[in-house]
Amino acid sequence: MADQTIATRCVQAGYTPGDGEPRQIPIVQSTTFKYATSEHMGQLFDLEAEGYFYTRLQNPTNDAVAAKIAALEGGAAAMLTSSGQAANFFALFNICEASSHVVASSAIYGGTYNLIAHTMAKMGIESTFVSPECTPEELEAAFRPNTRAVFGETIANPALDVLDIERFAKAAHDHGVPLIVDNTFPTPVFCRPIEWGADIVTHSTTKYMDGHGVGVGGAIVDSGNFDWMAHAEKFPGLTTPDESYHGIVYAEKFGQAGAFITKATSQLMRDLGSIQSPQNAFYLNMGLESLHVRMPQHFKNGLAVAEFLEKSDKVTSVRFPHLPSDPYYALAQKYLPEGGSGVVSFELAGGRAAAEKFMAALRLAAIETHVADARTCCLHPASATHRQMNDDELAAAGISPAMVRFSCGLEGTEDLIADIEQALAAI
Repeated sequence: MADQTIATRCVQAGYTPGDGEPRQIPIVQSTTFKYATSEHMGQLFDLEAEGYFYTRLQNPTNDAVAAKIAALEGGAAAMLTSSGQAANFFALFNICEASSHVVASSAIYGGTYNLIAHTMAKMGIESTFVSPECTPEELEAAFRPNTRAVFGETIANPALDVLDIERFAKAAHDHGVPLIVDNTFPTPVFCRPIEWGADIVTHSTTKYMDGHGVGVGGAIVDSGNFDWMAHAEKFPGLTTPDESYHGIVYAEKFGQAGAFITKATSQLMRDLGSIQSPQNAFYLNMGLESLHVRMPQHFKNGLAVAEFLEKSDKVTSVRFPHLPSDPYYALAQKYLPEGGSGVVSFELAGGRAAAEKFMAALRLAAIETHVADARTCCLHPASATHRQMNDDELAAAGISPAMVRFSCGLEGTEDLIADIEQALAAI
């Protein structure tokens, strides 16, 4: 499957029916699974045999869809979670514990910033945020002896900064820790961070992967490239015996390709839940089958809208990485040569009041918390997704009170521009 195109993987990867079996992935809508003997069940609980015993940990439908996402990203293993937030939390908490430290890009989704800066801080996990434009010296200074991971987003939501994946990966590896990249916006159709040095990739599958706003979910993909045993003292959860599983050492028993996802499944999912339902996994797979067709149209609409907005005297700035005027244009050409997303961020000359008038005047685009959907939607981040941030935190994330996040759907390009034009006229 690795040598096939991304289009074929979107349609075919993860599930191959046998003779007379269902052509579409079956929805295994069952919480439990029957076994003939207690001995067989015991082998499953000891991680000595493969199989299913409780859907909170694993389910055949979920595993097939996770395998497809792993194939799309070029990873070794993957798992589904109940949301993108759960995916990011599990990815970090799987290798962090009280007294650990995380280095993260400041230009990330507000909910993820809050997770790292505040919620995980209550667990004793400290963090340092750096600008994606930080100097080598500033990036180096962010690391501590107890740093256990580096985190960033391929395309930041909603600032649309592009992460220099190779640079952040090198810094992480120089300090013996993995780089975790949230690849929600470009999806593997436009960027595969593992190919640029990322070790773990996360997704809010609720967005473009689902594509239709029908199911909340997340995913974690492990590249299988990070050598946990080479840095054993930093990651005892993976490199020392887990007494809750009879002394299993994940990195030894499951190797680089399986240790991270096996531990996250058997330990974190066991204790914290956050499983994606088989029904939602089925919806997700339906979305994935058209991902390679949808993403180019989202991008086409996004670029056209960005170019239109850039010419308006009512707009003070436009952020879209594929505009030649954008500060991240060069990085977009490097990491996202075929496209990025359909999301455009822009600031209106009249500030917060103008942003509110603009959104109220829209007829085709809807005001929603959602983003990356088949239907166009928009949001005022400072009063919605990022309202928990103070002014300094907003500025560090590249967000102003005048910013509008406009997520271009799959509608006709000319219709989107017409809607924006009449909304601007209402200001």
